[in-house]
Amino acid sequence: MRELGFTRLEVARRLGPTQPVVSQALRRGVNIIEEKHLKLKVGQNFIFLWTSPHLPVQFDVPAERAKGAVPKKWEPTPIGKAVLRRAGSDVTIVSVGVGVHRVLEAAQVLEAEGISASVLDLRTVSPLDKTAVCEAAAQTGRLLVVDEDYEGFGLSGELAAVMLEAGVSCKYARVCTQTTLPYARHLEDRILPNRQRIYDSVRKLMQ
Repeated sequence: MRELGFTRLEVARRLGPTQPVVSQALRRGVNIIEEKHLKLKVGQNFIFLWTSPHLPVQFDVPAERAKGAVPKKWEPTPIGKAVLRRAGSDVTIVSVGVGVHRVLEAAQVLEAEGISASVLDLRTVSPLDKTAVCEAAAQTGRLLVVDEDYEGFGLSGELAAVMLEAGVSCKYARVCTQTTLPYARHLEDRILPNRQRIYDSVRKLMQ
């Protein structure tokens, strides 16, 4: 009920002068865009190049992880196209939004231990770049999905179904939110996907 209400509020106010921020929600017929990178923020005008409705979703990204070069000239960002943030040969880690920042941090730690992790940023979850996910998973034979959504009935399960339907054979694991989020920030950080949980899951996949 809460997310549905916020989504309705977002769609309505996007038609006006205000720019509200709401939590992630999937709605049929609406393109869901994860606003994570400065380049994506600068090129946000690309939504007007499409005729279907769009719902930009902004995650709570710490300021130190959101720094980067802003391009002098923006180019339209393709909707429904994932981007490879890091190349690797041992395991493929797929995420979206703030999860990509945490995955990249974990990938650096893993690299120091001789594990090469490929990081695929979905950028949009509706439409979903199924081809990119299948190809990336097939190349390494191991797939880890990192998503802040709950484990049940979420993006992680959808990607598992995508792998099965495409006939891609790979080891699979996921790092998601498994219980209700606590109010205390330090407890919330333990429940949400974090660098340590991602690291532990990759190590287990490599066994």
